[in-house]
Amino acid sequence: MIQVFAAAVIWGLVLCLLPSMKRRSDHSIMVAAVTIAIALTLNVDKIYLEGDRLLGGRNVLDLVANTFMVVGIYFLSRAILRAADPDETMDRRNGGGLILLGVVVVALILSFSLVDAPRTSTSFMKNFGSQWAAAAYSSIQFLYIGVVVTVTGYTCFKFRGEMARPYFRLALTFIGIGCFLAVVLVLAVLGMDLLHLVGEIESMMRLSYVYDAAVFGAMAFLCVGLALPPVARSLERRSDSRTAAVLLERLAEPWERTTAARSGVRLNVPAGAGDPRDASKQRLHRMLVEIRDALLVDPELAKSLGESDIQVLAETEEYLGTRVSAPGHWGARTPIKGELKS
Repeated sequence: MIQVFAAAVIWGLVLCLLPSMKRRSDHSIMVAAVTIAIALTLNVDKIYLEGDRLLGGRNVLDLVANTFMVVGIYFLSRAILRAADPDETMDRRNGGGLILLGVVVVALILSFSLVDAPRTSTSFMKNFGSQWAAAAYSSIQFLYIGVVVTVTGYTCFKFRGEMARPYFRLALTFIGIGCFLAVVLVLAVLGMDLLHLVGEIESMMRLSYVYDAAVFGAMAFLCVGLALPPVARSLERRSDSRTAAVLLERLAEPWERTTAARSGVRLNVPAGAGDPRDASKQRLHRMLVEIRDALLVDPELAKSLGESDIQVLAETEEYLGTRVSAPGHWGARTPIKGELKS
């Protein structure tokens, strides 16, 4: 049951990430989510039994799933670290991380090849964990995961306060908690491996409850934390588009009134194939510039602006993050190229 839950949660994260794929230049988080989702899906009992049968019935699919897992953890950590700390040395650290990942994958293959596991088992470590090779195979994987999530969790808590947007701070908090629970999971696995080797099966089974709870908590917190930014950005974009549409409608009347006598010099905004939100912002920005220009040419036009007109002009300026002035109402600064931020 825990495998089904974990796989479902991570596939849910994949669905949350899909809408923002085209807007992202770094797809590490999607690669990580898909890779980990595949690893967890392969561990679902029915899928594992059928898949391993096709591979010869000697638990090779367990090695495949665990390889996918460590690769996914690498990309997950890389994506989170890059988001939390976009340092110039990140690429150099990524090079070292790839070397470590390669060493871990080779060590997994070598240790697995020494395990005597002649039949397919959905409880690989429970059935074969009394072997030193199996204990090494499990410990290599989880020690790597433990080191990676420890560094990742520390970075999340270290930089969460520097995030400008509240949902990024909340996301890093959730991810940090998820990493902490993942460390608990790793310690539980290492403890079970050791207890199995020395024959303390009853103690091992009791520790497995800690493992199950840690898996549940770690997956829930990590996936919620990773899904929060793209979902929040999507909702923010929708709200932003609605705001722009309303402002365009409200600004149309004072714009028409103040620029009617200068219609020949109105700026035409061509319909583009880009982001509609950017087109709306560009249109709003140009309308504000044209209103200001009209007021500069004929200051008497300011008398035609009512309180509602002044209010919508102020709201538009605030929305655009710029200051467009009109005599008697605003400052005296004209927006310059590059000032308008999307």
